[in-house]
Amino acid sequence: MSDRRPRAAWRRRPEPSPAAAQPEPSDGPSVIQATLYRDGRKVSSPATLAETYRQLREHPDGMAWIGLHRPTEEELHSLAAEFDLHELAVEDALEAHQRPKLERYGDTLFVVLRAARYLDAQEEVDFGELHIFVGPDFLITVRHGGAPDLSAVRRRMEGNPDLLALGPEAVLYAILDTVVDGYAPVVAGVQNDIDEIETEVFGGDPAVSRRIYELSREMVEFQRATRPLVGMLHGLMAGFAKYGTDEELQRYLRDVADHVTHTSERVDGFRQALTEILTVNATLVTQQQNAEMRALAEAGFEQNEEIKKISSWAAILFAPTLVGTIYGMNFDNMPELHWAGGYPFAVVLMAMVCTSLYVVFKRKDWL
Repeated sequence: MSDRRPRAAWRRRPEPSPAAAQPEPSDGPSVIQATLYRDGRKVSSPATLAETYRQLREHPDGMAWIGLHRPTEEELHSLAAEFDLHELAVEDALEAHQRPKLERYGDTLFVVLRAARYLDAQEEVDFGELHIFVGPDFLITVRHGGAPDLSAVRRRMEGNPDLLALGPEAVLYAILDTVVDGYAPVVAGVQNDIDEIETEVFGGDPAVSRRIYELSREMVEFQRATRPLVGMLHGLMAGFAKYGTDEELQRYLRDVADHVTHTSERVDGFRQALTEILTVNATLVTQQQNAEMRALAEAGFEQNEEIKKISSWAAILFAPTLVGTIYGMNFDNMPELHWAGGYPFAVVLMAMVCTSLYVVFKRKDWL
């Protein structure tokens, strides 16, 4: 892909005449910037896609870098007609929600990347999607989402004309480097979240389970963004000799591959750690529930014991009350009323009943 050929040598579509040219749709805010470069230096920034096409035809030794954000179907079809982009790649760029991948369609390389950024205020990871078309003399970026910030990549490349002069593949590697470097703050933010979650788990925070689940879902997305990159970069490195990639770009790509491998390993570790934390949290929650149930059972047992004691003493006190109530009635025909031993008999009877009930309840361990 490093062999720079004139446009007429590779483009299958003949250059249209002005009368037959397809009308260019109006460029809305989806076109972020279109810039032409020659020998690593900025030549112009056309205001429309049509002007970009015209200037690139006038300067076949130049390179066009076109950046779009959520483009319309008409805009992408216009680019596809001008640069002979494959319809499957254009369809992917329109629909978005693609997994990272690298595909080659003739002289055009189609790359899908998943960028990520850590939002401190929400303590969550925001993912963006980037589609890149790389041809012999053009590079088109189609961004879905807030990340990555490609304006920084432009400034970096324009500040290094020697690197930019290496062509569109140099810009591709710079974008790869920016996307992978953007994973570092995410890794740091997630590590801090996991540390906080561990503290919350052992502190008994009831809301921590939801936070673990949400972070685990984000790590699944993060893993889907980073893991395919390892194979993609190794695929690019395998084509160094075939496509005559510049040695400086080879060093860039190897460095990016090392970083993405390290990030992928960290993400795998995060998923494992969150799984273990979720298991520990479930164990602690179960233990807490068991302890609460045991405490309730003990409280119920103690309450039952108190009820037994109260019931026993109530029964004991009820017996003399019953005897006293009977003998306290104003009946004339009660033989015990005029009996000389009636009073001692009533007292002894009450004492015997109380003593008997006390012994019975004591043996049953109610008292």
